[in-house]
Amino acid sequence: MGAVREGLPEGRYGRSADERADRKLKIIGAVLGAGFLAMIAWFGYDYVSGQRISAEVIKFDVTAEDRVQVHLEVRKEAGAQGYCTLRSRAEDGSEVGRRDVRFDMRETRVDQVVTVRTTAKATSAELAGCTADDGPKG
Repeated sequence: MGAVREGLPEGRYGRSADERADRKLKIIGAVLGAGFLAMIAWFGYDYVSGQRISAEVIKFDVTAEDRVQVHLEVRKEAGAQGYCTLRSRAEDGSEVGRRDVRFDMRETRVDQVVTVRTTAKATSAELAGCTADDGPKG
């Protein structure tokens, strides 16, 4: 008896089932990847656009054993109200001071120097975060 051929001649009858399956998997992966990136972009946009108050510490100066002066720059929507929380830390990283600073003025950009009182000598000051109020209640 002669030898039995197991497969089809290479390249003669089009793509094999494995090649078609690989192509489908690549298409499905590309669609899912694009959907995931779109979802991440949407959440990022929603987070950034939802922030009505943002701020950054421009500089800080330890003026005494029990206080730090912080230059804070705030950007917000006109008429937005809220507060930013500042904190200062000691050399070992422990928090030695905290202060909430309200921003109720109509300006969209506010530069303010704020004093944060501390329980021990601070070596740094940082912005913990900002929160916008929903507006007057009642």
